[in-house]
Amino acid sequence: MSALFHTYLYLPTVAALSFIYNTIAFHDLGFAIIFLTIFVRVVLFPVFYKGAKDQALMQRIQPHIKKIQLDHKDDKERQAQEMLSLYKKYKLNPFSGILLLILQLPVFIVLFQVFSKELSTGIFATTTFLGLIDLGTKGYLMPIVAGIAQYIQTKLMMGAQKDTTSDNPMAGMAKTMSVIGPAFTLLILINLPTALSVYWTVSGIFSIFQQMYINKRLPKFEDE
Repeated sequence: MSALFHTYLYLPTVAALSFIYNTIAFHDLGFAIIFLTIFVRVVLFPVFYKGAKDQALMQRIQPHIKKIQLDHKDDKERQAQEMLSLYKKYKLNPFSGILLLILQLPVFIVLFQVFSKELSTGIFATTTFLGLIDLGTKGYLMPIVAGIAQYIQTKLMMGAQKDTTSDNPMAGMAKTMSVIGPAFTLLILINLPTALSVYWTVSGIFSIFQQMYINKRLPKFEDE
């Protein structure tokens, strides 16, 4: 598994980052990471889009789910059938959020490995961004920006939710995660090379615009 990771993920990522750095990034590692991140998000756009759309839909159909649970609270089989019908109607995969996290994990791991090992090998003439931020060291500025971007994206996803009453557990969970998620991201990134914060920030900004687009295209419901 380690050999496969090195051959099919690690080495291609190093080669791509080095190529971008030496061609279109003006020998600025920050710009190279930005271009690489945009490339990754464009290539994986269908999967990221599907995951983000399904998460937004899950927020929005909570009143319908709650109604099904109340109407068939004594018939679990009928409840499950109605839930499946609801998911099918809106072409929704309730597990897309988990799949999205699983997809992001290897991307984050390979970038962590690259930034941890290659920034000190001399493959890049300089590891600074705009000549100001050393991407090979730890810092606070970029992790904070990354956390803010994640917070905005989460709030946009919550904006698609129709039922924001206090007795909606999904709404409460979303509100909690809108704070815990960015805080957890900040705690992780401040202990890692700043290069990873640049990746996370650009990916977050990409997600913000993607979520804005998704919110405009969500299907209409019968009660709207």
